[in-house]
Amino acid sequence: MTPPSRVLLRQDVMPAEDYRQFPYFDCCGKPYRSCTCAQRGALTVGYGRNLDSNGISKLEAEVLLDHDLASAEMDAKRAFGWMASLSELRQRAVVELIFNMGLPTFRGFRQTILAIKARQFVAAAAHLLDSRWAKQVGPTRSSRIARYLKDG
Repeated sequence: MTPPSRVLLRQDVMPAEDYRQFPYFDCCGKPYRSCTCAQRGALTVGYGRNLDSNGISKLEAEVLLDHDLASAEMDAKRAFGWMASLSELRQRAVVELIFNMGLPTFRGFRQTILAIKARQFVAAAAHLLDSRWAKQVGPTRSSRIARYLKDG
């Protein structure tokens, strides 16, 4: 198929499939948590991407990761005016925390955030390690991020 033909094919398929931001089952088109069909179809997302059969490639996963990390960085900069004053390593720690748990949940880490803002990085790291999050993600990730905050 020629490149112009591929463009035309894409233009035909996109409206036929319709964009769906969240996963759904193709048996009924309902979000995957709402499907009550006896025989569930394929889990699908986007423009008909069959996740059951095709999943996503490593390259696609990396593109999604890059997008999500950029969004987490923008969220951090908008939410915390002091972000720009942090070292690169500490900025990475905050962005990774927001990426991992989402900004609303990270905002709940009041003591950690207050300590970072006050540049009390040892306390910030201690608060972070003394959390349910640290137990959930395990010692490798939680210790690394705490070390980034502490040592900067």
